[in-house]
Amino acid sequence: MYVWNKQFVIGLVVAFVILESIFFFMSGGGAESQLHVRTTQWITANYILLVIWIFVWMVDQARVRGKNVWVWLLPYIICPLPTLVAFILMLQRRIA
Repeated sequence: MYVWNKQFVIGLVVAFVILESIFFFMSGGGAESQLHVRTTQWITANYILLVIWIFVWMVDQARVRGKNVWVWLLPYIICPLPTLVAFILMLQRRIA
């Protein structure tokens, strides 16, 4: 868990935003999309399953560290990636 640092996490968020913007621009607009319907369905299914898997991981990490994960549920449902980043950085804080 301590292999995460702020620069690495911020780099991952930037990469995610770049990939999402590429996906958005390829599938948007009035013209025909370059993505097949099957591709979009697989991307959606993988994203939903990844969100569920990450939340299970968050529950496990919170349980191990004696934290309450359920306060993170609503923000995670609304915006998963920034909530995950905040959760990871919160778990890394040193206890005084």
